[in-house]
Amino acid sequence: LGNEVKNFESAWASRCGVKYAVGVGNGMDAIEIGLRALNIGPGDEVITTPMTAFATVLAIVRAGATPVLADIDPSTALLDPSSVERCLSPRTKAVLIVHLYGHVRNMDTWVELCKGADIHLLEDCAQSHLASWKNKVAGSFGAWGAYSFYTTKNLGTMGDGGAIITNSEEMANNAQILRNYGQSRRYHHPELGLNSRLDEIHAAILTIRLGWFDLFTDRRKEIAKTYFDSIKNPLVQLL
Repeated sequence: LGNEVKNFESAWASRCGVKYAVGVGNGMDAIEIGLRALNIGPGDEVITTPMTAFATVLAIVRAGATPVLADIDPSTALLDPSSVERCLSPRTKAVLIVHLYGHVRNMDTWVELCKGADIHLLEDCAQSHLASWKNKVAGSFGAWGAYSFYTTKNLGTMGDGGAIITNSEEMANNAQILRNYGQSRRYHHPELGLNSRLDEIHAAILTIRLGWFDLFTDRRKEIAKTYFDSIKNPLVQLL
């Protein structure tokens, strides 16, 4: 939690178009810390997708809440809003959508659905670094967005890393406390937190690689276009 982390947090928040970024140990911790920072836990339900890495659901369980798995839209592999509406209950506190494969879609629908149900919209952005919808970046639509910077991600470090982005000062402050043993200040622990600090070396690597990110993304798009242009088998349906 030194200057390299602060520098990356500032740079990442700026690129995402939000006020705050809080570096944490990994993407799963980002989700758990985000849930706990909103006081979502035992007795609460969080609706999410079964079409995701296990970490999405495991983070909900670790926070003490109950995951409720809604259906996906088979044409996109993303969570289906109509199925989510059927899953709503008095215990529902949030919907955790996953921007799978970098797809950020129909965010107006999600914002309206969650506002109408008076629940939080949460975003798992582990596969959608700087992907956008109507010029807003993934993770900036709801209460928070959770990012992973694992080595295989579009923006990755040389090991584990993660971050929470948000426009809420209260949310950012709560996350900063929870990531560092629950310390509000040295040796004062108002919360039972985690040991989930973004490492200085990883933060430094991420800051440098962020400067290369657009080049990486352009190359990925070139490769993807080759697949889309070349796959002609009528039995293969492209998302």
